[in-house]
Amino acid sequence: MIIHGFQKMTLLDYPGRVACTLFTAACNFRCPFCHNAGLVTDISAAERMDEAEIFAYLKKRQGILDGVCITGGEPTLQKDLPDFIRTIRALGYAVKLDTNGSNPILLRDLIDQGLLDYVAMDIKNTKQKYAATIGVPDYDLSPVEQSVSLLLSGRVDYEFRTTVVSEYHTPEDIAGIASWIAGARRYFLQPFVDSGNLIGSSDGQLHTPDATMLNQMLSSARTMIPTAVLRGA
Repeated sequence: MIIHGFQKMTLLDYPGRVACTLFTAACNFRCPFCHNAGLVTDISAAERMDEAEIFAYLKKRQGILDGVCITGGEPTLQKDLPDFIRTIRALGYAVKLDTNGSNPILLRDLIDQGLLDYVAMDIKNTKQKYAATIGVPDYDLSPVEQSVSLLLSGRVDYEFRTTVVSEYHTPEDIAGIASWIAGARRYFLQPFVDSGNLIGSSDGQLHTPDATMLNQMLSSARTMIPTAVLRGA
């Protein structure tokens, strides 16, 4: 596993659990508003973490932590992911996976093996605007569609989430997304935050929707998913 970040405790990343978060390097998307350029386009080999140290920490924190979040980057690009999760689960931890949904075959395999307790999948935009939003021209959306269908089948606990950016999203777009994932257990809208380390422009060209627009987006989401929530506003 290529791990380039480790948050030793979080009360936010894994709903209902005291967890730690591991950040894997590399991603196959190039979302201009991504705040983790250091895990996508500016990866430094010197920052790679030792798995042995991570597992030693997890052993030491047994009984204090009860969950592990694996995020990125895009974790499903890591060929060692299944074995890595097995080792974590053998220590008694629940596992949450964050994914962009681009690898439905591996996602299904992880679910079939009972290796995941929770999946958080990013829905970047409507189907029509997906390629432009993820920065990959002519992207074949079918893998993402397969992952959406897999999660909607309810075989693992899950959430969908969309990071909303003024330049990329409108209330009509959110309504389109909600129609796509209608029936979802959970759907969160997350306002964009400029970390200063974006994949795209970081000179103020991307903006967070104002409170009025965020509420309009939330209302649009709730037309199809009444339980939709605005997170982090």
